[in-house]
Amino acid sequence: MSTTNQGVPRLKSKPVTAASVWTRRILVGLVLLYVGVLILAPIGALIAGAFEQGLRAILDALKQPDVLSAFWLTIQISLIVVLVQLVFGTLVAWVLVRDRFPGRDLINGLIDMPFAISPVVVGYMLLLLFGRNGVLAPVITALDIQVAFAVPGMILATLFVTLPFMIRELIPMLEAFGIQQEQAAATMGANSWQIFWRITLPALRWGLIYGVTLTFARALGEFGAVLVIGGGVQGRTETATLYIYRALEERQYVGAYSAALVLGLLSLALVIGTDLIRRREAGKT
Repeated sequence: MSTTNQGVPRLKSKPVTAASVWTRRILVGLVLLYVGVLILAPIGALIAGAFEQGLRAILDALKQPDVLSAFWLTIQISLIVVLVQLVFGTLVAWVLVRDRFPGRDLINGLIDMPFAISPVVVGYMLLLLFGRNGVLAPVITALDIQVAFAVPGMILATLFVTLPFMIRELIPMLEAFGIQQEQAAATMGANSWQIFWRITLPALRWGLIYGVTLTFARALGEFGAVLVIGGGVQGRTETATLYIYRALEERQYVGAYSAALVLGLLSLALVIGTDLIRRREAGKT
């Protein structure tokens, strides 16, 4: 260690040795191998299976009415879930960061429950609540609402499994943002809505964008919970993932691979596109 002219200690950089170079190469190789086995290899197998009979077979499979219906239902459910999580996820994150109340730690812990519970169990719990003999069966019967084996139940299941994403993206941003700018705006006469729309919301925009992206991607790929609560009725409660499952059982491999490839590419495009836009904006500043 040496010192500068002001007496501040300055650390000497360690010399690069052959051993350290090989250590870094081995670590990079292990990372590439790990990612390749878990992500790249399955994607490659999926692409190979989809294009086994050529592009024409893929287009013909994707134009089938049951495939289009399954994708349309998936998009509908995903959009509804994103809108609900956008509003209530932001509200939950705001309350958890800005308020202290009894039970706050419990709620904060319960938010991560979807990470620990199997989606199949989630669907079964919803059946116990809204099924024909469920706890809430008298209520939904009186209201003439069908939840189990219907789209409302599938929306509830998808809301449960996507609960943490928006909240966990916004909480650290709210904590880092603080309240100084909001307090300054309040002293200048701004009301609560003006403060939120003009100061807080712009500061949270990337947390909101990432939360929406992850929520939408997770909703697109949900399988277990919607299968149990929706039943996978063709033309009524069959989403894209349920169609893939049925197509594999019926040995319609081209249709299954093609639908899975579209879902995978759509989710990948959402995540990578969001990251690229953020990097471009960061490069302009």
